[in-house]
Amino acid sequence: MKRIAFFDTKPYDKLYFDRFNEDYDISYFEGKLNKHSAPITRGYDAVVAFVNDDINKETIDIMVENNVKVLAMRCSGFSNVDLKAAKDKLTVVTVPAYSPYTVAEHAMALLLSLNRKIHKAYNRTRDFNFSLNGMTGFLLRGKTVGVIGTGKIGQAFIEVCGGFGVNIIAYDPYPVENSGINYVSLEYLLKNSDIISLHCPLTEQSYHILDREAFGLVKDGVYIVNTSRGALVDTEALLEALNTEKVGGAALDVYEEESDFFFEDFSGIVINDDMLSLLISHPHVLMTAHQAFLTDDALITIAKTTYDNLSDVLSGEKCKNEVVYHEPKKEAKSSK
Repeated sequence: MKRIAFFDTKPYDKLYFDRFNEDYDISYFEGKLNKHSAPITRGYDAVVAFVNDDINKETIDIMVENNVKVLAMRCSGFSNVDLKAAKDKLTVVTVPAYSPYTVAEHAMALLLSLNRKIHKAYNRTRDFNFSLNGMTGFLLRGKTVGVIGTGKIGQAFIEVCGGFGVNIIAYDPYPVENSGINYVSLEYLLKNSDIISLHCPLTEQSYHILDREAFGLVKDGVYIVNTSRGALVDTEALLEALNTEKVGGAALDVYEEESDFFFEDFSGIVINDDMLSLLISHPHVLMTAHQAFLTDDALITIAKTTYDNLSDVLSGEKCKNEVVYHEPKKEAKSSK
């Protein structure tokens, strides 16, 4: 029986992976995968990791030395994996599409909650405070929603938005052909959107795609939604834009430095991250802890696809979900 080392384990991970496991001896580790924990992988055939594990060259070299054959990411993103270091040494596979609508629906839930102050209303009414002062939102119908990134999740979000009577524009350096999506330049999207929602992967080109320059172009009072990757947004620039009300609100499921905090309970500990503290306490920010993926449907798909990936690689078959290193293209970040 093949042995699997499973890192950054949460109770729901074990529940779903145990439900569908028929072929593997799995050791679950609560700690994250990094260069310090990588020596644990000796004697294992494969490693299952997650979005905030630190899988740099040193981590990969240790796994390769330990004869690990496959790194199975139980998520769609792999920006935390040094693919260059893994090339021709370690097979890396992902779960590219576990449930696009799961993330898209969470993005819309965040937007609606932030706009109509649902989170504030919940806290008020629990204290029997039924005042409506400061609870005014805006009508979503007729507004322009700019979608950055039109992969499966971006397309699902566009479909969800369609039921609200909004005008949808989109930017993607690789437009989906014959999709009917109204593609525009990034500059046009920034200048004309009432709401901007991010659904693109984190790459060298998309890193801080929303930075000070970008916030200088947006409409006054624009809402920002990010359920993709934290580093798509320059946090310091976002806070500045929020404080000057250039940005009217931010609905965030991710954060640049989340790997040190997200998925853990720090309720009784002082957080030594000023940016995160400022975001959480800001009156125009609603934040969740990278939970957009967290539905029963998605967790089932993640477990099943991960097992399929492992089966393909460990049996010597070609895996359709393998990711390999490619030299980055020299491409401008935007069309500004």
